[in-house]
Amino acid sequence: MIERADTGFGLDPRLAMDTVFVADWQLCRVLLMDDARFPWLILVPRRPGLVELDDLDEDGATLLMHEIRRAMQMLRGVVGCDKLNVGALGNIVRQLHVHVVARREGDAAWPGPVWGSGTTRRYPESERDALLARLCSAA
Repeated sequence: MIERADTGFGLDPRLAMDTVFVADWQLCRVLLMDDARFPWLILVPRRPGLVELDDLDEDGATLLMHEIRRAMQMLRGVVGCDKLNVGALGNIVRQLHVHVVARREGDAAWPGPVWGSGTTRRYPESERDALLARLCSAA
């Protein structure tokens, strides 16, 4: 984990390697998955030691759902989509995190799941920066 002394929160190194920072919301760090095939946000609650959804107290779980909905609305408004996929898998990265993926009919994995589909294609820097600017404005 990449630790922060002030809160005890640390971001799993794999998440840090595969994503770009978008924003810190009340509960979650919002990250953009660096895969240009799919507009894809990852929400990571900024509390140490969380693995499963039920590790959150009731207030935390309610806030997480609010922030998932906010991420869904943000993606829909910024990139548009035919469907939004939301999932909390955690089989490889155990730290609690929630994927919010904007899907389009005919995308590289359609209609299957994005997880484990094909080879990641990192955003070209200019495309990534433009998307980040739009996401940050909407955040």
